[in-house]
Amino acid sequence: MTNHYQFEVIMTCSGCSNAIDRVLKRLEPDVSKYVISLKKQTVDIETTLPLETILSKIQKTGKEVTGSKVIETPLI
Repeated sequence: MTNHYQFEVIMTCSGCSNAIDRVLKRLEPDVSKYVISLKKQTVDIETTLPLETILSKIQKTGKEVTGSKVIETPLI
């Protein structure tokens, strides 16, 4: 089953978003889609992995995650 999660992450520059991008690329094919928005400070992810796993991977980049939630609609 595919889950759609949204994380609120403090990112101050493209280096921050690139760090998250590198981590999520390593999780393919378990992460099927993702959108990192530096402007909105969000990371939207479609994955078969549990929320806690994705949260842990993002936190290991050193970025502060200020919120997370499960979204019912698929990521477009």
